[in-house]
Amino acid sequence: MPPVKELHYLNQLSRVQRAAGPRCRDERDRRFLERLQSLSAEPGIDLENYGRLFEPKASLLSGDISPNYSTLGNKVIRQVVGYFPNLKVMFLARDPVERVWSHLSMEVYYRQIEPFDVTNIDEVNRNLLRRGMLLRSYPSAVVARWKRYVHPAQFRVYFFDDLQSNPAELRRSILCFLGADPDKPGSRLTADYNSWTKMEKLPLTDKVRSHLAKFFKKELKSCAARLGGPAREWPARYGF
Repeated sequence: MPPVKELHYLNQLSRVQRAAGPRCRDERDRRFLERLQSLSAEPGIDLENYGRLFEPKASLLSGDISPNYSTLGNKVIRQVVGYFPNLKVMFLARDPVERVWSHLSMEVYYRQIEPFDVTNIDEVNRNLLRRGMLLRSYPSAVVARWKRYVHPAQFRVYFFDDLQSNPAELRRSILCFLGADPDKPGSRLTADYNSWTKMEKLPLTDKVRSHLAKFFKKELKSCAARLGGPAREWPARYGF
C-alpha cells in the first residue's frame, strides 16, 4: 500500500494534507511522496498524474483507501471511472446507527469536535445533522452512485458485520476480488487485529439509540432491500 494511508485526493480536490512523518521505507515510497507533493500543488484534479503515483509498485497491486470517497458526487465518480475503466472499487457498508455513533466517538476522541452531552437529543442532532456527517450516513445511496458508473464485475460491497464476525474470510474474499493470492503470507498482524481498540467510544443510551434508529429507519430498510447480505438483519435490531 502507499506510504500515506488515506490520500483523500479525489474528495479534497487535490489538496492533499500529508500525514506527519509518512512512511518512507524504500525508493518506491520516496518517489510516491515526491510525486504526491508535486501533484498536490496543482489547482485541480489531475487523474493522469494521480494514476502515476502508483507506478513505482510496477506489477504489484496498489490502491487508495480513502473512506471519504463515499461522499463523491456523480460528476467526479463519472470522471474517475471514465479515466480508469478497469478500476476495481470496494465499499465497506455498516449499520448507519452504529456507523454514525462510532464516527462521533472518533471525532470527540481526536478533538475534531467539542465534547457534548451524549444523553441530550438536541446536542446529538446538532452533531448528526452536519452535511459532512449526513453524506457518509446513507450507504444505500453511496452504493447506488458508484454502481451507476462502475461495471458490476468491478464493484463489491462488503460488510462491517463480516469484519467483526469472520475477518479472515473477509480478507480472503477481498484479495480474491482484487486478483491477489489469499494464501500468500502477508502482514504479521493477526486477522482480528484492531488498532482502534484503545479508543473509548461514547456511551450510547437506549433513548439515544432509539432516536438514531428512528432517524435512520428508512435507510435501514433501504439497505436491507438494496444491499442484501448482513444488511437484511439491520432493521430487526431496532424492532423494524
